[in-house]
Amino acid sequence: MAAVRKPAVRSSGMFVVFLFGVLTAGECAEQVPLLMWTSNGFPLPSQSAPVAGHTISGRELQSYLNTAFRSAPHNVVLFFQDKLSVDDFTKYAGVFGNKQGSAFPNLESTLQSSSSLLLPSVLSSASASLPTLLQDELNAAPLYMDPDTLAQLRLNASVPALLVFSLPYSSSGADMMSVKEVLSGNDEVIGQVLRIMGSQSVPFTAVYTAVRPSRVMEEVFSEVRSVGARSLLQYRREGSPAPYPPVEFKERGSTCILLWAKNLTVSEYRSGKWERHNLSPKTFGEGVSPQLEGSSCNSTYSRLVLTYENVLSYRSFKLIFVMSQRHYKVSARRWFTMDLVQLEYDGKTASFNASRGIYAPAEFSYRCHSVTSFRYPQLTPHSAKDNANDWRIAFDDFQIQGFNVTGKEFSYASDCAGFFTPGIWMGLLTSALMVLLLTYGLHMIMQLHTMDRFDDPKGPAISVPQTE
Repeated sequence: MAAVRKPAVRSSGMFVVFLFGVLTAGECAEQVPLLMWTSNGFPLPSQSAPVAGHTISGRELQSYLNTAFRSAPHNVVLFFQDKLSVDDFTKYAGVFGNKQGSAFPNLESTLQSSSSLLLPSVLSSASASLPTLLQDELNAAPLYMDPDTLAQLRLNASVPALLVFSLPYSSSGADMMSVKEVLSGNDEVIGQVLRIMGSQSVPFTAVYTAVRPSRVMEEVFSEVRSVGARSLLQYRREGSPAPYPPVEFKERGSTCILLWAKNLTVSEYRSGKWERHNLSPKTFGEGVSPQLEGSSCNSTYSRLVLTYENVLSYRSFKLIFVMSQRHYKVSARRWFTMDLVQLEYDGKTASFNASRGIYAPAEFSYRCHSVTSFRYPQLTPHSAKDNANDWRIAFDDFQIQGFNVTGKEFSYASDCAGFFTPGIWMGLLTSALMVLLLTYGLHMIMQLHTMDRFDDPKGPAISVPQTE
């Protein structure tokens, strides 16, 4: 697909580009579109377009981002939809600038007056890692928000910020009309967020993409070919395919360790910069069988070893999770902890201590949206003698269970998210302050007393005898 950048892009031109992407790409699996634009007055730098029919990989997407953020604002708003394809734009958008009946009126109006970058074909694995790419680029942790929370936030143009808004696609079994309604609702959210950002007068860069493709038109066309065009009005989409299964290690015929993650990323510091490598394609997915030699488990100790080849130019590379469980008298129950996360590469070792951040009841699994060794780290260097300071580890949507596994599914998950969020603390403190003021007021009212004697101006004055 061709990458197009214009200072002022008309909405009809955007969707012509998308239609061209559909006609040239054919039936390409696991590709999503990506739109990037800036607020008024901030142009994006010119970038060379890839060859027509080419799909943007993770490294190429990172190169696009590096070039874009040389001049683009570093306050980034990421609209991350569950599913999205070029077909959604060609089917549900307005025709040649006619916004009537379009599911994207706010998006079209914004792109018409903004400098934008359009990538109709990006690998879904690359788009799924976009929060991590932006986090490394901006040196700012992602903040998952909604419009109401954004309205209460005050941004600073000089401090980078990464604001992530999760958007749905459609529920399982929904018909095609409901898909348009969901996309229209997402467009309303986008418009609301952009209006709030505009009201704060803070320059920003916006990105709109998805985790995986929806492939609406492809599914419809295959159905029409088989039973005729009349079935188009009666067509119902099937439920989205199940996510890829977790890594499963068996000991003596029974499963004892399960591991799942959206992304497993390692980075090494070389020549003054961090070089990243995503291990997920070699770990998860259909037809992928990771090497688990060296793994073991028993009632008190579990060790999961993932072996790879040719990672960051290392011939042998291992990612190792070391877990243990024991009984704690204080809580009167057994807990498991992640003692170490190790990297072994060509005879060298980098070890990270995880016991302070990764733990759960022994009969539960552990789950966390983000596990990293930097920026609010759950993983800390185990020793100053190894090479841990030269490495960064990032796990997205991470879940692991090393004990009491039954079948091939995780047990109930102990999530790393704290119960008392900043919003809850603000509500509790405000309520406590109001209760304190109310109590003080009631106390003052209860201390008021009426006079038991009154001075009559027409009668004799009240005299109070004094005693010596």
